[in-house]
Amino acid sequence: MSAPVGSAGAAAQRFWEDLRHSTQARIGLGRAGDALPTNRVLEFRAAHAAARDAVHLPLDVDALAGRIDELGLGRAVHVRSRAGDRAEYLRRPDLGRLPAPAALDAVSSSGADVGFVLADGLSPRALTEHGPDAVAALLAELGPAYALAAPVIATQSRVALGDHIAAAMGVRTVVVLIGERPGLSVADSLGIYLTHRPRPGRTDADRNCVSNIHPPEGLGYRQAAQVVAGLIAGARALGRSGVDLKDTSRAAAIT
Repeated sequence: MSAPVGSAGAAAQRFWEDLRHSTQARIGLGRAGDALPTNRVLEFRAAHAAARDAVHLPLDVDALAGRIDELGLGRAVHVRSRAGDRAEYLRRPDLGRLPAPAALDAVSSSGADVGFVLADGLSPRALTEHGPDAVAALLAELGPAYALAAPVIATQSRVALGDHIAAAMGVRTVVVLIGERPGLSVADSLGIYLTHRPRPGRTDADRNCVSNIHPPEGLGYRQAAQVVAGLIAGARALGRSGVDLKDTSRAAAIT
């Protein structure tokens, strides 16, 4: 015997409500006639506005530098890309990959094992909210084993700008923390890109990425730092990073 339409509708609603708890994707939104319910439309517009704001919100470099200085890694210096402003940065990704003239003069060569670049990327908000705590977790994982260079903050920056900065720092491995492209589910996601033996001209195939860092919904700081530590150890053993280097940090837990 089939269930009444009303009971079936309530069961379906409970099913989608339970499923929505397991994902940030927009699923089972329901219908109001031929359209979405008004509250779902308003949620979408609010998420779109948050994503746009995350892209255009300027990074407060001084405030971020102050929080990074408190970690005891050294005083952070500021490097700008060749993109003159946010509008040009969005129109010209190529300029975001190159340092502005004389921008690297403030970067000291340390010869350290690992260098950190904190880049605004496409979500300065993500770097502001998660950058300092992510760096603190990285320090806890990497500090006992490696010599770490003083950090660099990069604005109007794409990932590849880190290669130029790393060459000026003289580090063996560069770790770029960058705000990821905002989506309609998450506007404050941080990514970490690792390049071993960095130099200008490296491509994305030479890097490893740890993405979706935005606790509590996304990857946690300690988890991300553990993956990065495993990748650095693997890169040093292999002699390179990128497509030939795999994350094995969770293999023991799976076993």
